[in-house]
Amino acid sequence: MDNKDVALKVAEELFHDLDPTAVDRWMVPDYRQHNPTIADGRDGLRAAITTLAALAGGTRFEPLRVIGDGDQVAVVGVYHHLNSPEPLFAFDLYRFDQGRPAEHWDALAPLGTRSASALSGGGLAGPADGTADTEANRALVVEFAQRVLSEADYSLLSHYVSGETARSSLAPGTRAVSTPVWWPPHQQAAGPGHDPVYKVVHKVVAEGDLVLAQSEGELGVPVAIWDLFRVADGAIVEHWDIINPVPTDAAHTNGLF
Repeated sequence: MDNKDVALKVAEELFHDLDPTAVDRWMVPDYRQHNPTIADGRDGLRAAITTLAALAGGTRFEPLRVIGDGDQVAVVGVYHHLNSPEPLFAFDLYRFDQGRPAEHWDALAPLGTRSASALSGGGLAGPADGTADTEANRALVVEFAQRVLSEADYSLLSHYVSGETARSSLAPGTRAVSTPVWWPPHQQAAGPGHDPVYKVVHKVVAEGDLVLAQSEGELGVPVAIWDLFRVADGAIVEHWDIINPVPTDAAHTNGLF
């Protein structure tokens, strides 16, 4: 199995089978955790799965797309019954070491009124576009993140984003609008009409037409910003995001980034 297969197997055994023994079977001994609610290491993850297994209703994970980029694998999907009455849209990012997950970051947000099947009906459905130029798409998103998101120069949108509807949905104060590009709307930490200030792009994971970026910023409070872009013909054509506040305390000292 390659790293992408392992990531899916881990999701199945942990969040469908709720099998805590899968932690020792797959994770490296010095596994490092960045989810702020789970203690560090294999012990912390094993305890979290044991707690989930004791809850009524069971947990189910619905993968939508897997992005493989060297030693990093991002899994995009939906969690059902994960300590929440609503399905949770999620990005899970793993760093692999010799074929085993060694480090984990994630972001989750309520799916809202859209169903998982509606979500998968866009650019998240089906296999990656094997004909797409991964490195060109990565470079496009990195430049877009710096010039438009970090420097807040929205006059440059037409250089990076395809279509008038897409461009209007990226304008300041409108990023919470549900449009083909910017759906699902991000989880606003400062209320409607506000946009995050991007400070640092920490990670960029790309495969084919999909590019996932994890950034640090502010939206009234410090936030972690995850943006998933689909790129076609040299332009951003679709986007999903999750913005989570950075907690003031956590179950470990590893930080969110």
